[in-house]
Amino acid sequence: MRHKRLGRCLGRSSSHRRALLRNMASALFLTERDAELDDNQPKVKGRIVTTIHKAKEVRPLVEKCITVARRALASLDAANQFATTADRGSEAWKAWRNSNQWQQWNQAIAPALAARRHAVQLLGDKQAVRILFQDIAPRMANRPGGYTRIVRLATPRVGDAGTRAILELVGVRDRVKAAKSEKFVDEDAS
Repeated sequence: MRHKRLGRCLGRSSSHRRALLRNMASALFLTERDAELDDNQPKVKGRIVTTIHKAKEVRPLVEKCITVARRALASLDAANQFATTADRGSEAWKAWRNSNQWQQWNQAIAPALAARRHAVQLLGDKQAVRILFQDIAPRMANRPGGYTRIVRLATPRVGDAGTRAILELVGVRDRVKAAKSEKFVDEDAS
């Protein structure tokens, strides 16, 4: 019996399961990378196809990573007002580095740096964390939660007939409902 045992084992040991979930979450974030930098571009950005059980297990990890990145946006914005545009190693940069403004920048950027390190610990992939903080977190800034969607596919997996599903980030391919008031106005005009 599995009383009070949360989560699915997925037929793996705990270390293998943890690695599987980290790799799937990283793969989801890496689908957002630029096409000109990589020749192995996915067909659709922000979407992976897996089994329904794996998708349900990786979803909390993805949501937690996006929440960590979203909360760091405020400290990044606060640090930008103290940052310099000078090239690293130049005389202007060295003067900024020795000034009080650098101390303020350092204090402001510390929570964002801690959040980035936490995301690296959760995902284990620095490139995925970079994409998460640069692209995905600003896009999800106004969303309070629910960053992913699981869509069950009709056709099973070919090898073992496992139920497949799509795990995707919301906000890109969302359906837009027509307002009812527009429908009534069109019917009255005819």
